[in-house]
Amino acid sequence: MPSDPGELARACATAILSRDNAMQGLGIELIDIAPGFSKVRMTVRDDMTNGHKIGHGGFTFTLADSAFAFACNSYNKVALAANCSIDFLRPACLGDLLTATAQEQSLSGRNGIYDVRIENQDGELVALFRGKSTQIKGTTLDGPQAQA
Repeated sequence: MPSDPGELARACATAILSRDNAMQGLGIELIDIAPGFSKVRMTVRDDMTNGHKIGHGGFTFTLADSAFAFACNSYNKVALAANCSIDFLRPACLGDLLTATAQEQSLSGRNGIYDVRIENQDGELVALFRGKSTQIKGTTLDGPQAQA
């Protein structure tokens, strides 16, 4: 088990990504990870557009939720979403490279609050996401969930 918090966060992220079929299928890439922080990105593909031919909001939400998941699970304690909300500020377009940056705002006991900024390749703010997490039994690296 890594004793350095940064190494622990990287090990947790590697374990999560290796088991997350949704992130893999959507092409979500982990760019950066640290305790309580993560950055991920994804390109908006044709199969991610809606009837208006813009990025479907569900995929933008999923990208933000993935950044949130890495950030709140960076301590090797299994954390799940208790509540999430998103504000869409501009449409994502076909071919856009979206980057979601999650930052821990508060961690008290088993509960955390994380804000996620989703920007396009031009640095334009596409959406703001807030996730509230709660820790449950188990650890990412060697607990029962790691066996599943």
